[in-house]
Amino acid sequence: MDKSPMSDHAPHTWIKDIQEGDNVQGLYMVREKRLGKTRRGDAFLTISLADRTGDVEAKVWERAEEVSSRFKTGDVLDIQGNATSFRDRIQLTLSRFEVVNGEVDYSLFQESAAESPRTMVTRLRKLLQEIRNPHLKALIERFFSDAEFMRLFEKAPAAKNFHHNYLGGLLEHTLSVCGIIRQVADHYPHLDRDLLLAGAFLHDIGKIRELSWDLHIDYTDEGRLVGHLVQGTLLMEEKLAGLKAFPQDLALRLKHLILSHHGEYEFGSPKRPKFLEAFVLHLADDLDAKVNGLGRLFEKDGREGAWTDYSRLFERYFLKGNVLQVEKGHNPDDKDEGKQGNLF
Repeated sequence: MDKSPMSDHAPHTWIKDIQEGDNVQGLYMVREKRLGKTRRGDAFLTISLADRTGDVEAKVWERAEEVSSRFKTGDVLDIQGNATSFRDRIQLTLSRFEVVNGEVDYSLFQESAAESPRTMVTRLRKLLQEIRNPHLKALIERFFSDAEFMRLFEKAPAAKNFHHNYLGGLLEHTLSVCGIIRQVADHYPHLDRDLLLAGAFLHDIGKIRELSWDLHIDYTDEGRLVGHLVQGTLLMEEKLAGLKAFPQDLALRLKHLILSHHGEYEFGSPKRPKFLEAFVLHLADDLDAKVNGLGRLFEKDGREGAWTDYSRLFERYFLKGNVLQVEKGHNPDDKDEGKQGNLF
């Protein structure tokens, strides 16, 4: 494989725009690489390459072990290759590449939320101003007054992979969950609206310590060893330390909201929801995460046709297009149509 450098002015081919037969060139980050063997026993290399629009699988068929030794996961490669289609998915065959050692434009690899952080913060503050409980208002104001916290909160992603996994994703997700909570509290007025809104704001704050997001999103050592639910509780306790009159029972409920919002032990919750508002926050968080994550799955799916590729996370295919219509007279079961009674 030729390792000669590419032109400094070569245009970047965005992954979302790659079509079968395209000649592809540009800077891409290595998300994953693995060596495999063909049936004949020949080594080949599979590389997952990414830019901010998605990821694509690339293959190296010649001198795979030697090529693999030249770079590692997280490196940026300047590549050229040809796009083919394999099992209804775009795949690249690389013709040459080089590892980029100098500074790169991180905006090539990091997607950002559609709305600006300033706009989202303004909307979030306006929504949280509806809280009437003076203790909760004081607690939330301590977070908004913390410049370092807000710098991280506005930039952080909400996850590494599935949902809101882009710069500003944490802020976008928090704003969305607060919006859902407000509507649910309007529908069920017996819920503690103030507690729910405060919990919605606080539930994922620990992600500013759990995740890093310079060139790509990954877990910090703190994130892997402790996790954002515990870290969020610790962040809240730091703020509570300056609020001497804060009611202990209210602080305990807020801690439970943070620690239980994943819902079940197998999803990382050290506690399951044990009062009504905790159940509601868990459901609102889960709803927003899945709507965002599935929407992005549909958007980035590279498979042709009406159905997505198989989702290992959900263990199913998803319909992303229209249901194919079967003409009458061509279905052998048409004779039975009408025998099924109306359920209602």
